[in-house]
This record gives sequence, C-alpha cells and structure tokens, in this order.
Amino acid sequence: MNGLIDYFPENAFTVHQQNCDWQQAIDLSMSCLLANNIVEPRYVTAIKESTQQNGAYYILTPEVAMPHARPEEGALGTALTLTVLPNGVYFNDDNPQVKVLIGLAAQDADSHINAIQLLSEMFCDDDAIEQLTQATKVSEIKEIVLRF
Repeated sequence: MNGLIDYFPENAFTVHQQNCDWQQAIDLSMSCLLANNIVEPRYVTAIKESTQQNGAYYILTPEVAMPHARPEEGALGTALTLTVLPNGVYFNDDNPQVKVLIGLAAQDADSHINAIQLLSEMFCDDDAIEQLTQATKVSEIKEIVLRF
C-alpha cells in the first residue's frame, strides 16, 4: 500500500502568495500535472467548464477543494498536487473561501481510490488541515502529507 506522499509527483507542492481568482487557482493546482504529462490541457478546460456549469462541486470542506474532471477528459495518469493559497479564493458567493487545493487526476475509475482513502484520513485530522491552511513553505506541506 502506498503512502499519501507517493501520489504526489516532483514539484507537486506549492504555496502561492499572490491573490488569484478561481480560474487561476485551478491553473495553479493543475500546472504540475500538465508539466509532468499526467493530464492534457483539455483536462484543465473540462474542470473550468464544469465549474461554470455545475458550480464548485469539488469543495470538500470549508477551506479545502479538490478540483478534478472525469478520466476521459484528458487524464493520462493518477496523481495529486497540493496548492496552498494563504489569501484564499472564492469560487462563488455560495461557497466558503478555499485556501487548500488538492489537484486530482485519475486515469480510470479505480486507480485513485487508495489516494482518496488516505486524503480522507488527512481531512479528518483538524490539526493537519489547520497546519496546511497556514503553511508558508513547501517543506511544511510535505511534512504534513508524510504523516498519512
């Protein structure tokens, strides 16, 4: 069984200090997956289009979102990214401010199940979530993820 850290490719952790809108936040959370050829550009487009049509269905808890699209919309592999936005971003007026984005790509319906189980353990740990929302360095993010 893999640890959560095994689902994150090189350079998958970022802290973005500048303000951004929700579309830029999605671009930031997907940039590592694009750079590593884990998703095609159309995958990012599919997330944005789905958000415009259906809302931010991927907001998991206050402050945490997991943008993703369906595998057939351009996922070439299974991986995660984690982007911290200290200034937060609003996806719309109906949702809370998001400070942590977990970018998800899954090449099929089953390959990401273990990753989701490990993420759910992290999401159930209030201290871990609080530490993530306050992280200012990539090393801090990595230390938190290594616990799961």
